[in-house]
Amino acid sequence: MQHFTLLEINQLVKETLGAQLEPSYWVIAEIGEMRLNQKGHCYLELIQKEEERIVAKSRATIWSYTYRNLSAWFENMTGERLRVGITVLINVTIQYHEVFGLSFNIKDVDASFTLGERAKKRQIVINQLVDDGVFDMNKMLDLPLVPQHIAIISAPTAAGYGDFMHQLEQNDRGYNLHTELFNAIMQGEQAEDSIIKALMKINDMSHRFDLVVLIRGGGASSDLDCFDSYELCSHIAQFPLPIVTGIGHERDETIADLVAHTRMKTPTAVSEFILQGIRAFEERLEATFQNLAWYADKHMEVERRALEQKAWMINKTVQKIALNEWRKLDSLISSLTNTSRNVLAKREEQLNKYIERIQSVTKNELDNISRTIENYHHYLGSLDPKQVLKRGYSITTLNGKKVTSDTPLDAGMTIQTHLVDRTIESDITKIDNKN
Repeated sequence: MQHFTLLEINQLVKETLGAQLEPSYWVIAEIGEMRLNQKGHCYLELIQKEEERIVAKSRATIWSYTYRNLSAWFENMTGERLRVGITVLINVTIQYHEVFGLSFNIKDVDASFTLGERAKKRQIVINQLVDDGVFDMNKMLDLPLVPQHIAIISAPTAAGYGDFMHQLEQNDRGYNLHTELFNAIMQGEQAEDSIIKALMKINDMSHRFDLVVLIRGGGASSDLDCFDSYELCSHIAQFPLPIVTGIGHERDETIADLVAHTRMKTPTAVSEFILQGIRAFEERLEATFQNLAWYADKHMEVERRALEQKAWMINKTVQKIALNEWRKLDSLISSLTNTSRNVLAKREEQLNKYIERIQSVTKNELDNISRTIENYHHYLGSLDPKQVLKRGYSITTLNGKKVTSDTPLDAGMTIQTHLVDRTIESDITKIDNKN
């Protein structure tokens, strides 16, 4: 009976594979494990899954020189790093070693395949959200005109959070907004669950907030993968408060950006969006006050002229009636000198009734006009700046004049902020002009 040693069998396998296999093959596989050693060599475990069950597995290597060039090129082309969990199309040579067995040596990676897989996964998530009927739900919510209470989902140490808060707190109009941070991990494998938990906390106290901002600083495009997940995007789309995103990338648009109420590019752009909305409302409010005052003045002038005209007409009517009656009386006196005193008294009584009637009509008309004027005075009183202050607003003045965006201000000047029950003097130490 012929027999072989293990080495002989392994050598036979190596020779057979070497004779039968092509120089290289393009293989689709998922990176199951990946590590770099001190020399820069990359060792991987490639897997294939069917319904979450691993049906194939092989070892692979990328030697250090190839890895340096290949990984940099791949990240530049796709926007993400070679990492565990992504599916790649790789060009490999198949090697068999008598001791280490079968392995692949990776020579190249097809970046366009990875981009296509990524786009395919994104489209699947988008289609699912559309089929669920939730894709546009958050966008259909009304954005508050003047958001006063803002819930923030971010990492407290993130540069983007610091930029957002600095711009919000140092706004040139002195708006005082109430913010609350809900700490979350904004990148990595735990980011999705962490952000969802933050959303659930806000949902439990949603009556305390006007809107939610979701912000993070810059980073690799692969760090944005959690913002393309179905679970997170479904929560965002169905959230009961408007959500504004500022994930920190100029170029990349995530599914979270698509389902949120408003997408801004950066955290600072989110804060400017909020402040600009408040400024626009304030300007519309000021314009409304000015229009009301103008219309009130105009209406009062019209009513004053109408009152003068009516008073003149009443006076002329009274004079005319009185003159006519006196003429009648003179005529009666001259023509009826012999008429009894009773007849004369009766005519005089009739004349007095006419006069009383005229006076009554005149008094009623004047009373109505007086009430109209008083109503307008009450209406204008409600527009008084003091009444506006009582509703929680403030007015800033410089040397007794209201400060607007056109007022020239310099460091060292003293401005006054008028509240309903106090006046606060502030010295300007710094001015940030926003173009």
